[in-house]
Amino acid sequence: MSAIDFAALDAAGLNLQAVFDLADLPAEVRAQLDPAGAYRRLILIGHGGRTLWARVQAARLPSGDPIDDFTRATVAAWLSAQLPGVAHALVYPGDGPVGLQALGRLAGWHHDTPFRVGINAAWGSWFAYRAVLLVAADPPPTPAMAGESPCTACAGQPCVAACPADALRGPEFSLAKCIAYRRQPDSRCRVTCVARTRCPVRPEHRYDDAQIAHSYMRSLAMIERWG
Repeated sequence: MSAIDFAALDAAGLNLQAVFDLADLPAEVRAQLDPAGAYRRLILIGHGGRTLWARVQAARLPSGDPIDDFTRATVAAWLSAQLPGVAHALVYPGDGPVGLQALGRLAGWHHDTPFRVGINAAWGSWFAYRAVLLVAADPPPTPAMAGESPCTACAGQPCVAACPADALRGPEFSLAKCIAYRRQPDSRCRVTCVARTRCPVRPEHRYDDAQIAHSYMRSLAMIERWG
């Protein structure tokens, strides 16, 4: 089968794509996502930069979760055009567990950072995972994104110094300090991550303040819900 065309996803801001042969993935990943062996390829879809948020805002969806709903609709339309009639399963967004960062590492998208958000040389930390799709077709797998972690050459680690919770100092990230600080009424990190915004890698791709606030308000709501 020839390569599939991702142009429609690119135009929608879903501009990161990786195709994996399921047979080449770790056994535990296959067992979790495709226990019956019904599919042949996994397609990981993400976004980098600001375009997706602009498209979501323009769509004006009556939704409490507009990014996920926009992604579902866009991926469904793209799949219908590219692989009509092919059996498929959208496993993320969804209710089942999906190891997004593990897939991101295999795609070359994800390197660890002190502030625990993935980073790569192309987009900095300003990217996210948006969909995981299984298909009963065999488009050619894509090569992994090249490049080492930008953190290895970062002088001074400004993210560590900027964290107002002091959660990044020491050998391990302190989730307890991060959460405790975010829950304070006057926290500077209630609707952002100060450390992340101080990262010097690819600042031209930084999300606008509304997108940052949207994401971090959702995570704060989960923190408050689950304590």
